[in-house]
Amino acid sequence: MSWMPHVTVATIVQDEQCFLFVEEQSLSVSHLVINQPAGHVEANETLIEAAIRETLEETGWIVEITGLLGIYTYTPPADPDCTYYRFCFLAKALSHDASRPLDTGIERATWMTLEQLEQTARARSPLVTRCVQDALQGKHYPLDIIFEQPLFNASPDLLNA
Repeated sequence: MSWMPHVTVATIVQDEQCFLFVEEQSLSVSHLVINQPAGHVEANETLIEAAIRETLEETGWIVEITGLLGIYTYTPPADPDCTYYRFCFLAKALSHDASRPLDTGIERATWMTLEQLEQTARARSPLVTRCVQDALQGKHYPLDIIFEQPLFNASPDLLNA
């Protein structure tokens, strides 16, 4: 197998000392793991759109992205041919729809402190804990650090100009 990059997003939503997490199924272990709302960027989607969508689909929370926490990479020890590039965003919770069905594989959304997360020893990857630690340290980058070329329907002549 050849090396495969995966572009993912994650969202840090904080309320006082608690953070929004999901308990989800993992193909690599038999127990539920804990993760930030996170997932892959889809075709024709910006990083910010992906972060908002994943948070809603996995938790029922509508959020406003307020900043970029950081860019992280992770290569699972069991799969050295796969590297995840995680764009982790900071977000503010706006509203919650408790009746919204959650994505397949998501058991529930839950709020925890960093200490509670660490006590579970069920973080999906080391990035889950690291992102919370970075948020608590106040790391924050403005969203205009990201430039994403907008998609538009233009004639081939304009695209080659």
